[in-house]
Amino acid sequence: MWQEMARIGKKLVDHGLVESHFGNISVRRGNSMVITRSGCPLDEICEENVVEVPIQTTCEFDSLASSETRVHRRIYQETDAGCIVHGHCPFAVVMSLLDESGSIEPLDSEGVCFLGPVPVVEGAIGSEELAANSAAALTECDGLIVKSHGTISTGKTLDHAYINTTQIEHTCKIRYYYDLAKSSL
Repeated sequence: MWQEMARIGKKLVDHGLVESHFGNISVRRGNSMVITRSGCPLDEICEENVVEVPIQTTCEFDSLASSETRVHRRIYQETDAGCIVHGHCPFAVVMSLLDESGSIEPLDSEGVCFLGPVPVVEGAIGSEELAANSAAALTECDGLIVKSHGTISTGKTLDHAYINTTQIEHTCKIRYYYDLAKSSL
């Protein structure tokens, strides 16, 4: 499982969707999740850089796991997500800072077709507020943007969650350039 996480982590870093030491990835495994460790460079994931923790309760290994473990746990508790990818996609972050409506409305045909409005949620890193807001939003969609922080995407597989991440970033990039061009007319 860590090999698939490593493959996706490298893609996230290589495509500028996260800086090496930020973001996190998890995979549901029965009643537990395998999640990247705190501070793990996503382009260098190895077996020692992931930890397995239960979904329903906390445990002693939570202190080793990502600072977003609480958020991942709550999403798994309240959705049927098989995997979660959290990136710090730059255009998504910028658009969340500019947003005043609570969602980013796609303009590109793929975004309209596959995403629909992308929720923008609030909450501090790893907080209960972020966990609750993210889980609630992800019962209705497969991806969201955390205001000033990045994206959280879910999927049945890591590839699906990665595609959702790239689609959100693409939609935000198109929206940003469109709004910029329109404002200069």
